[in-house]
Amino acid sequence: MRDVVYSLSVSLDGFMRSVDGDISWSEPDAELLEFHNELARAVGTSLYGRRLYEDMAAYWPSVADDPAANPQEADFARIWLDMPKVVFSRTLARVEHNSRLVADDLAGEVARLKALPGGDLELGGAGIAASFLREGLIDEFRLFVHPVVLGGGTPYFPASSAPVPLRLAGTRVFDSSGVVFLRYRRAGRE
Repeated sequence: MRDVVYSLSVSLDGFMRSVDGDISWSEPDAELLEFHNELARAVGTSLYGRRLYEDMAAYWPSVADDPAANPQEADFARIWLDMPKVVFSRTLARVEHNSRLVADDLAGEVARLKALPGGDLELGGAGIAASFLREGLIDEFRLFVHPVVLGGGTPYFPASSAPVPLRLAGTRVFDSSGVVFLRYRRAGRE
């Protein structure tokens, strides 16, 4: 059975966007982008909420054939375009770029996707992650902790009414950027 993996960059103080919505502080260097590409190649399906899907769809399609893009960015753009994507939204009318729209029955759709063969399901976006966390649908958390303190913004972890016990499953330090990759499995789902 495939796992749901929540993976995003986060500031040292736990935010994925600054107060004004900026994410430029998390721009990966070549070493980190190559690691992101390795992880992305192993993903079976990407799961998005509306906001992150719109951000990704507005940027990555034009990068794949941009001669000015660095090789790692162009590689990620091609991986992203080929990746099957499921977008959970009640407000979008349509999606593109190998994507499918789901408006309701989040838990049922995730159960169906987990039962299919293939790589893990990568979850992106704080809003949709809050819904997945409330439903107990996240199996693994992957944090790319950047050496910056934002002081506020959109938190990586939403407010929760109960603790979520985790077990450390792996780490990696990126010397060029100072980013620390942390991988945690939900306790009992090792």
